[in-house]
Amino acid sequence: MPEATEVKPATTGNRAKEAADSGWTYRTRQWVDRVLPMDHLLPHRQPYYVGSWVYVFGVITIAALVWVVVSGVVLSFMGPQWWHVSSLGRFFNSLHFWSVQLFFIFMVLHLWGQYFMAGWREGRAATWMIGVVIFGSSILTAFTGYLSQQNFDSQFIAINAKDAMNGAGIGAFFNVLNFGQMYGLHVMLLPIVVTFLVVVHIVMVRARGVVKPIDREGGSPS
Repeated sequence: MPEATEVKPATTGNRAKEAADSGWTYRTRQWVDRVLPMDHLLPHRQPYYVGSWVYVFGVITIAALVWVVVSGVVLSFMGPQWWHVSSLGRFFNSLHFWSVQLFFIFMVLHLWGQYFMAGWREGRAATWMIGVVIFGSSILTAFTGYLSQQNFDSQFIAINAKDAMNGAGIGAFFNVLNFGQMYGLHVMLLPIVVTFLVVVHIVMVRARGVVKPIDREGGSPS
């Protein structure tokens, strides 16, 4: 008659490990490791085509956005009286303005470069579309910024834009003559949206990698 094998109870360490492996934090960590491994998030080597000026334009766009946010935070804390009267305020106002110009110039160069490179290939359509949404959101952010200047330019823009807003049927929700509403959208809601989308865009680029150049031997940008 065969001897009965003794079943040993699971040790405390094994039970703790099983409980940890079944927890939501462990599953989340495993999912992040699959979607965005560390060698993609912080790579130490990149393909040769990453050195293209198209991607350099994207990096300059992010750098300009940092300056836009930093100078905008200073301006929002000090208020219109400061940036119109104080010499330091006018300096930060100019810094904010020219950072925005650089942001749009290099964003358009990056966007058009990616368009001609067919940057939506190989499962990167969502990354491309988020970039387009960032461009549209940035235009709306810049528009509310012009309306928040509190000078004759902002008044002229607001008076001429109110009929367009009313004609589009959104004048009751997007009142360009309401400084408080435009200022709130410009310094709070829209910058958060743009910054969040930029972060998502960068993460998606890191997760999927940079798109390869189109094959010269007849490869199609499908």
